[in-house]
Amino acid sequence: MSDDAPTDDPLAWELLDSRIAYSCPGFDVEHEEVRLPDGTETDFDYLAEPESVVVLPFTPDGEVVVIEEWRQAVRRVNRSLPVGGMEPEDDDRGAAAHRELREETGHEADRVEFLTSVEPANGIANSVLHFFVARGCTPTAEQELDHNESIRVETTTLDDLRAHVAEREIRDGRTTLGVLYYEAFGTTDQ
Repeated sequence: MSDDAPTDDPLAWELLDSRIAYSCPGFDVEHEEVRLPDGTETDFDYLAEPESVVVLPFTPDGEVVVIEEWRQAVRRVNRSLPVGGMEPEDDDRGAAAHRELREETGHEADRVEFLTSVEPANGIANSVLHFFVARGCTPTAEQELDHNESIRVETTTLDDLRAHVAEREIRDGRTTLGVLYYEAFGTTDQ
């Protein structure tokens, strides 16, 4: 539950007890005992994970840096934007965007610009995604992949990326949302 949740709202559930039911690298499953507005007491389980950043990276010549990564849950290579969890050493979300871009692609950005934040599955998870646009991305670093990441780095045009979203070739929700949000609203500093 976020710190700014309106607990005095008549729709709010009362938290009676909470514990981690299952924990693994990257996320936990939280088990809560709650009281519903009508007085019913029940259980609620949800996925708990750190906030993440999603980066739409542009090279100086306007190409988009994308990754192709094996995704075991769907058993295929997934074409997407760089994404990663916030780390305790990140000074802020922008620093996390710089770090994830460098770690996953070996590219470093001149600057990053905040795009939007979303809760992609707030009925079953407390996930928060912070979207950034990165400008002036050049391959100046080595990839620093996690032990369970298999990533290939490529570049494409925004038009091709949008076409792949439209043709349903890109099925990654974070990438789809990032591209379409950027197309619809852009950033304040383009």
